[in-house]
Amino acid sequence: MSISNREFSKRRKDLMSQMESNSIAILASASPSIRNNDAEYQYRQNSDFYYLTGFSEPRALLALIPGRRQAEAVLFCQEKDKEKELWSGFILGPDAAIEELGIDDAYPIEDIDEIILGLIEGRDRIYYSMGKDNEFDARVMDWVRIIRSQAKAGSHPPNEFQVLDHLLHELRLIKSSAEIKLMEKAAKISVKGHKAAMAMCKPGIKEYELEAELLYSFTRNGSRSPAYVSIVGAGDNACILHYDSNDAEIKPGDLVLIDAGCEYEYYASDITRTFPATGKFSPEQKAIYEIVLKAQEAAIEAAVPGASWDAPHEASVKAITRGLVRLGLMRGAPSQLIKNLAYKEFYMHRVGHWIGMDVHDVGDYKIDNQWRLLEPGMVTTIEPGIYISPNNTKVPKKWRGIGVRIEDDVLITKTSNRILSMGIPKTVKEIESYMSAARY
Repeated sequence: MSISNREFSKRRKDLMSQMESNSIAILASASPSIRNNDAEYQYRQNSDFYYLTGFSEPRALLALIPGRRQAEAVLFCQEKDKEKELWSGFILGPDAAIEELGIDDAYPIEDIDEIILGLIEGRDRIYYSMGKDNEFDARVMDWVRIIRSQAKAGSHPPNEFQVLDHLLHELRLIKSSAEIKLMEKAAKISVKGHKAAMAMCKPGIKEYELEAELLYSFTRNGSRSPAYVSIVGAGDNACILHYDSNDAEIKPGDLVLIDAGCEYEYYASDITRTFPATGKFSPEQKAIYEIVLKAQEAAIEAAVPGASWDAPHEASVKAITRGLVRLGLMRGAPSQLIKNLAYKEFYMHRVGHWIGMDVHDVGDYKIDNQWRLLEPGMVTTIEPGIYISPNNTKVPKKWRGIGVRIEDDVLITKTSNRILSMGIPKTVKEIESYMSAARY
């Protein structure tokens, strides 16, 4: 199910085909991050770097030089070191990297300052992700300064820098069939986690107990980490969009909002479900939930090839505004309320975002200041929500503290779309039946 070397090679060639002639692209691996003192977080490779190499080790650099006879793709990585491997684990090494990764050539990272100058010299322009890593920015500038200092001796320094991100991220935006399979796997694992958490929920437990159930299920089913910090918000906490304390007690009458997804082979999932702690919605909770569900259904229906990126959001706004007017929580003509953005008191975020190797994945949403059109191979979340603040005195007390979000990962296909995250109870009836059965 992993991405093949052939596909990694194609990605590099596709990127180089869009670069200007006589240029070089330079990408650095992610740096290890310190958690506390000398203890590091679990290492995770930079998504752009992994997308082009399939290489997961730190202390590496990739140079792409389209049209270069000796080698177009050159990797710098750690040398084999048996003693270091005793402490830190397996190191692939330059020699094996050529064969294992399908890279044209590879050198020890310790030799980069000597070799990279020869790769940059004579090129008219350098592509790299400027402004994201101050240390790497400084290092690239140092290499260019050295070449410039040798100009009188005939060296030809690059005279132009171009941001690599746009070219590379447009490639990442359209998923291949292999990528879609990995995203489906990530979604299936996440579905199991959500169902497990929903099944064990009951008043009296802590939010982090449900988080633990999610993480256990993710790991047990093949994921090594969540794609982002899980949100488990009960009661008023469900109204906090990025709540992640996850330490409150779940009380009778609470709605529980879980926004969680795993990462599988570098591909993310992102799913949200909202359900009653007791297994039974109150009338007010049910009314709000069904508005959000209709909004999601309308947004998914609008997410088709050729439609504007904004079309699903507009569909969700219409459904939510009309529903809140129907309940008396908003007053006025829906069209005017939408024009005045009055719905943002209850629905303050957009309906979705790209998802792929990053949970908030790369790719422009607008082209020439116009919403782009959806295309086959794009994957987006669809996640409308209604959040009625516990401090909102404009609405009757019975509505306050209700927070509902429903989210799925949706692939744009050639003719329509496909939900990757199917399988979790979603209607009121399905949720209540599932939770009731889980208790007996």
